[in-house]
This record gives sequence, structure tokens and C-alpha cells, in this order.
Amino acid sequence: MLCWNSIGVVSPQSFNKKPIYDDFRENPTSNPTNSRSSGPEPATPRRPTPTDRLAAQIRVARLSLHSQAARAEDSFNGFMSRLLDIESNFTNTVASLAPPKESGEKLLPGVLYTLVSSMAGSIVARNRNILVRGIFPVAVGVGAGWVFLPITMRNVGDLVWRWEEKVPAISETHLRVRNSTEHAWHMTKTHWDLGVNRISEFVSDGREKVQEWVRKGK
Repeated sequence: MLCWNSIGVVSPQSFNKKPIYDDFRENPTSNPTNSRSSGPEPATPRRPTPTDRLAAQIRVARLSLHSQAARAEDSFNGFMSRLLDIESNFTNTVASLAPPKESGEKLLPGVLYTLVSSMAGSIVARNRNILVRGIFPVAVGVGAGWVFLPITMRNVGDLVWRWEEKVPAISETHLRVRNSTEHAWHMTKTHWDLGVNRISEFVSDGREKVQEWVRKGK
């Protein structure tokens, strides 16, 4: 077979030469997906061992014990706070009942006089009925307290009134009884003053008449 040469003849060796640019030929047996590296397989979940279950139960028990201890501590702290508040209120209340120093009122002799007066009232009413024996010493003691400890008794009355204001029924009853007592005392005092004035006038008239008779007799 002939090939063209420089003079236009084709030589047979030119058919055996490889081309400069070979066409890319894929290998039909090669799979591009096989060349890729496969991703990591998902790890299968591990079943908890007895040690893990025991640790979980211990954790739950520890948390429960801690919560119970915290609640107990909070309850104890709240109880102590309420107890301290009660003690503080009681101390302040007792201190508020005492008279001020500038008033000159002394508690010790006044309390002793009040107790002695109350005992004297019980002795006086010992032969009376049970109602008089129960009321008369208390009334005498309260009266003696107002005589010997007026400021302290007023403070006690104010404290009792603050307590009564918390119960409207008791406070209203107290007001009615107080108003009735004050009205009765006012009327009694008024009639007493009128009686004393009449007796004084009668005595004065009698004395003047006696003096007049004495002068006439002379």
C-alpha cells in the first residue's frame, strides 16, 4: 500500500503511526461510584449494661434525697423565722405596755397594790353567789389598776382594742357596752352631784335656821 510522501505519494508506514491525541475511552467495566469512598456506617445503639442501670438509679435516688433534704431545710428555716417573728412581736408588745420613764409610774408597787386589791375583793365576795365571786375581784383589780397604773392600763386597753378590731362583732359589742357604761356613769355622777348639792343646800338652810334660833334665844 502506498502513502503520500513529499512528492504526493502515500507510504504504507503512515498507517501504523499512532495519532498525537488519542481519544479518551472509558473502561466499561469501571464504575465511578465504586471509586468513591463509602461514608461511615451508623453506629448501632448500645444497650445499657446493668452497671449503667444501677448508676442511673443511684443518680435518681441521690437527686430525690437532695430535694427532700432541701425541702426539709426550707421548712425548718421557715419555722425558725416564724418563731423569731413571734418572739419579736411578743417582746415588742410587752415593751410597749410599760410606761415611759418620764411618767414616773413604777410597775412593781403598782402591780402589788393591784393584786392586793383584787385579793381583798375576793375576800369580800367570798360569801356571795358564784357570779359575784367571779366578777367582783376582777372589777376591783381593774379599778385598782386604773388608780395605781393608769398609763399601763391605758396601753393594755389600746392593745386589747387592736385585737378586738380584727373581729368586728366583738369590737361592735365592746363599743356598745362601753357607750352604755359611760352613759350610766355619767348619769350616776350627775345624779350624785345633784344629790350632794341638795344635801349641801339642806344643811346650809338648817344651819342658818339653827343660828337664827340661837340669836333669837339670846
